Amino acid sequence: MLASYHNHSHYSDGKASISELAQAADAFHIKELGISDHFVIPPKGEPPRWAMPATALPSYAHEIKMVNQEYACDLRMGLEVDWFEGLADKIIDFIEPLHLDYVLGSVHHVDSFCIDGAAAKWERLNQEQINQVHHRYWVLMKSMAESRFCDIVAHIDLPKKFGFLPDQDLANVIKPALDAIAEAGLVVELNTAGWHKRCEDAYPSVEILHECFARNIPVTISADAHLPDHLLRDFGAAAQRLTEVGYRQVARFKQREVWFEPLADAAPDGGEFRSGRDDF
Repeated sequence: MLASYHNHSHYSDGKASISELAQAADAFHIKELGISDHFVIPPKGEPPRWAMPATALPSYAHEIKMVNQEYACDLRMGLEVDWFEGLADKIIDFIEPLHLDYVLGSVHHVDSFCIDGAAAKWERLNQEQINQVHHRYWVLMKSMAESRFCDIVAHIDLPKKFGFLPDQDLANVIKPALDAIAEAGLVVELNTAGWHKRCEDAYPSVEILHECFARNIPVTISADAHLPDHLLRDFGAAAQRLTEVGYRQVARFKQREVWFEPLADAAPDGGEFRSGRDDF
């Protein structure tokens, strides 16, 4: 069964309506289409402009329900929720009454530094500062897993996006973060969007995927689509990478429950890797 869960509509930073995404899903023969717009409860100040305001949530839920009646694909309602230390109870109290099908957990900010906003911000850092951002990111990833507010860990090695990599071994923070993800029973997505960024590699790397597999951490495939045409972008290449690592199943979601289906059914026939960068 084809399913695509990590997708953004114009409720956050996507470029299409929920209806347009559903129409494309039908054209691609996608059985389950997840809508997972950005939602941020910041520790202070206002949410970023690329996130959906809390006031839009009722409309978001209603539109997903209405569109679900118009198309053959089954719509799943999700959110991509940012993690900030110290806000676990607040996040859980907010999202639990929403009756979501799944929650993506993300780290986009290392303290006040936005890791995926613009390459120019990274260019102002020296190598030691780059190392510190990567190190701190994995510390936050561990605390996010321990909070257990989410079901799927999104783009797990996102700091590599612009190609600014650490020059030191971070196994001492990466492995404990993966241990926490395994202990919490979370799913890690293979996010194909990274193949179209400066890093030119999916999230996570093959090395991290091997570490996930060794810990029996389940996976799913996502495109992090912001355009309808990207709903299944590079799913074939993702399935191949997972197969080479040893995976044979992918996770599926409904009402915060997870089950598994064969990896062989998770990518369209003939899906191949297509290089090239995009703008988001």
